[in-house]
Amino acid sequence: FKNYWMEKKMSEGKTIAITRSKDDSQEFIELITKEKGNALSLPTIELVSKGEKIVDEFLSALANEDPDYSVFMSSKAVTLLFETAKKAGKFEELRLAVANTIVLAVGPKTKDVLEKENIKVAHMPDRYSSVGIGEVFTKLNAVGKKVIIPRSGASTPFLKELLEKIGLHVTELYLYDVCAFRDTSQWNEFRQLFSQNKIDGIIFTSVSSVQAFFEIMQKDHEQNKLVDMLHETIVISIGPFTADELKKLNVENVIADVHTVSGSFNALVKALH
Repeated sequence: FKNYWMEKKMSEGKTIAITRSKDDSQEFIELITKEKGNALSLPTIELVSKGEKIVDEFLSALANEDPDYSVFMSSKAVTLLFETAKKAGKFEELRLAVANTIVLAVGPKTKDVLEKENIKVAHMPDRYSSVGIGEVFTKLNAVGKKVIIPRSGASTPFLKELLEKIGLHVTELYLYDVCAFRDTSQWNEFRQLFSQNKIDGIIFTSVSSVQAFFEIMQKDHEQNKLVDMLHETIVISIGPFTADELKKLNVENVIADVHTVSGSFNALVKALH
């Protein structure tokens, strides 16, 4: 018990940044604030929706493919799809079509958002990642079954290839594209502290957020200088793909054991110890 408190208090007085907007990092802000640390939210990416046509495309894919499973890889994909359907007056049609498949959610946040839309989630992996989704399908013995995955245009082909190896027929639908966050005024405090080596830790939450971080920060420092500066702080990646992207840029990082915000926070506390 004493060790736990010793570890927890390691974040007291520390300044920790996360590559998410304020709205998306409430859980992180609460965890850091509770330990008397200073939390900085860095909105790195913007979602560019493909508009109302995504609902029609998704509905027609469900009608034509008649998939056995649908897989949701982020709460953002769920929110975007259902909010767009509400605006288009097609919410109930979409809800029934999705409910007609066996639904998988990649993690607890995605599961919560689906359940709020009255969608029953049948399966959620132990590991909140593409690999975890693959493990679920292996256990389900789903060879020859069809699966539909609505997701970001910036997604890697890893999940599709993994599920095809398992023997599934996969349809991916891109609901939105991702670009670097344009209004970087919210980065001013971070920029200042970062240039003074006063950032104790940074949590990177996706491949896109790594790419956008470098795109945004290269306005201040060239890439090699940025990498050197990142060596002065503890860098945590939420999962293996994010870690690989950081490795490509020669940024040393620690991968969270549990690929969630609280898992990343725990990895950071451990690394600060």
